[in-house]
Amino acid sequence: MEKNQVLQKPGNRFMEAWKRNPLISTGVVLILMVIIQTGIMIYNFGSGSIGELLLSLLTNWLNILRNNAPVGIIALGMTFAIISGGIDLSVGSTLVAVGAVVMAVVDSTGLLASVGITGVPAYFIGIVVGVAFGAFLGWLNGVLIAHGKLPPFIATLGTMQIFRSVTQQLTQHANPSVPKGFLQIANLKVGSFYIMPIVYWIILAAALYVVSKRTTFGRHVYAVGSNVRTARLSGIDVNKVKRRIYMLTGVLVAFAAIIQVSRIGSMDYASAGSGYEMDAIAAVIVGGTSMAGGKGSIVGTVLGMLIIGVMNNLLTLFGVPPFLREACKGVIVIVAVLLQKKEADA
Repeated sequence: MEKNQVLQKPGNRFMEAWKRNPLISTGVVLILMVIIQTGIMIYNFGSGSIGELLLSLLTNWLNILRNNAPVGIIALGMTFAIISGGIDLSVGSTLVAVGAVVMAVVDSTGLLASVGITGVPAYFIGIVVGVAFGAFLGWLNGVLIAHGKLPPFIATLGTMQIFRSVTQQLTQHANPSVPKGFLQIANLKVGSFYIMPIVYWIILAAALYVVSKRTTFGRHVYAVGSNVRTARLSGIDVNKVKRRIYMLTGVLVAFAAIIQVSRIGSMDYASAGSGYEMDAIAAVIVGGTSMAGGKGSIVGTVLGMLIIGVMNNLLTLFGVPPFLREACKGVIVIVAVLLQKKEADA
């Protein structure tokens, strides 16, 4: 009997780890998708040297990472919101509002330029103002949820409409000009590649991993998500934690907005950020964060975002229409939540 248990032990350990640690299943899925993606890239490469093939593969992968970096940064904030038992549907509209403010501040014909503040000082002020404004909008969400006692879904659904519509109203006659120097924030070349958005994403992910695992705030986020009543009885200021969570999300959306503005040099206030909340939520859930709260990780979210990014690219390569690509994301979210529910019931 003991011999059979010993023989079965490695398999049992693996299955137990598979069930308990969603990073394993998420990692396996990502590896499989990367293999498929790489195989298709090699198949479509045609003729050329090994060096050219490797350069082509590297360029394609960097493009996938760079294109998904802004949403990946937003997903980091969404992770904290969902771990706490909440959600933020206003991230796309917050991105538009912050982007409008940043462009107004750094406008080469705007207020700062008129008083002689240009170049790096103007860019620095624009970034600081943008981050502060993002924090303010996130704080508004936090106040509505913590003190207004509104469900996060309702509060952020309302602010999603407010932020975008007010931004469109105030900017309908505006035509800001983003200086070329500001564009270098996201478009600075490192060697022969444009990788700065990826670098920002990695730095923020690493910093927030430390915050989630090594700080009192991180522990409080998990405690609030696990059981609000128990957290309150243990002395945690639940309202303060919730305000900080949504302020953090607003700050991260502001960083994403700055990257978007500096990459493109403009922003379509009607459509920019549209669907970002769906992509961010999908990345967080696919990464193993529980919609019930109290469970999740930054690493899982990064892996989940990579899965969403690779999936989008694969669907494009297979010629799947854009509308059906969104349907695929919806299916992934539903399946991920169903699997979470099955594990919880077990």
